[in-house]
Amino acid sequence: MADLVAVFLFIGVIAYCVLGGADFGAGFWDLIAGGAGRGREPRHLIDDSLAPVWEANHTWLIYCLVMLWSGFPPAFAALTSTLYLPLGIAALGIVLRGAGFAFRKASIRTPEQRVYGAAFAFSSVLTPYCFGSVAGALASGRVPARGDGDPVTSWLNPTGVLGGVLAVLACAYLAATYLTVAAGRRGDPHLLRYFRDRALAAGVVTGAVSIAGIFVLRADAPRLFHQLSHRALPLALLAALCGLLGLALLRAERTRGLRATAAAAVALIVSGWGVSQYPYLLGTHLPVQDAAAPHATLAVLVGVACAAGILILPSLVLLFRVMGRVDVADRAASHESP
Repeated sequence: MADLVAVFLFIGVIAYCVLGGADFGAGFWDLIAGGAGRGREPRHLIDDSLAPVWEANHTWLIYCLVMLWSGFPPAFAALTSTLYLPLGIAALGIVLRGAGFAFRKASIRTPEQRVYGAAFAFSSVLTPYCFGSVAGALASGRVPARGDGDPVTSWLNPTGVLGGVLAVLACAYLAATYLTVAAGRRGDPHLLRYFRDRALAAGVVTGAVSIAGIFVLRADAPRLFHQLSHRALPLALLAALCGLLGLALLRAERTRGLRATAAAAVALIVSGWGVSQYPYLLGTHLPVQDAAAPHATLAVLVGVACAAGILILPSLVLLFRVMGRVDVADRAASHESP
């Protein structure tokens, strides 16, 4: 039962990375889009793509928190008492990001739009970096099972920095890929090439940093390195294959299956991390069974996870399908307009 709850928890982590991560990545491209004139069209597509889905995508974060603190209280206590700095910064970033995104759309004056836009963009980069550094701290075993670990060195270390940088790059890659597809559905070749070029660049840089990260993990997180090169190697190879396929589709300007390919690459990498950590929740210690809540609590969580899948997944699929039809309708309207 504990393993089953852990699997449900990690499914939520993967969903948040693939969906919420793309939202953070959109903020990265918003940050470097340029001035008001040059960045108007990319930011307009970002706003239109994010507005209907960004709140829905963050339901996965709430799901993960509930599953963690209810299913594995000792792990939650150890995590929050050690990594409260990056988690607090990430929480503040989520609030600032949402406020900046909402107020920028409602503002009329350009100076106000710039302030809110800066809050949205900078927090969209800072938040995934903090989440990635938390993953690095867990993977390298720097969170003691008793909690109250070092609040600074636990996440400001080579593996933590690698996790933060990779999180930002992966989010940027996902966002640029998704926005390429959105631009293609709207029949805008200029924006399609704009985001395609950025997706290619982000994908290449992410791959290069991942390769360089092998040497970092070998020196700083030997258990994670060993498991990635043995137990999780098939997942890592599949992720690399999906990444190369995604780059090939981008280069050919083919959007069919592009989103799924990019999402699969990121999901496989995150899955490899989870497989490498098993059976430990804190990287090198605190097994899943030892951290689990009583059986009755776990049984309730399994029911909650199943109910969430029944209620949330069809709603999200419907939302994404409706938004895809809206993009097609916008494209048809733009062609018909004089």
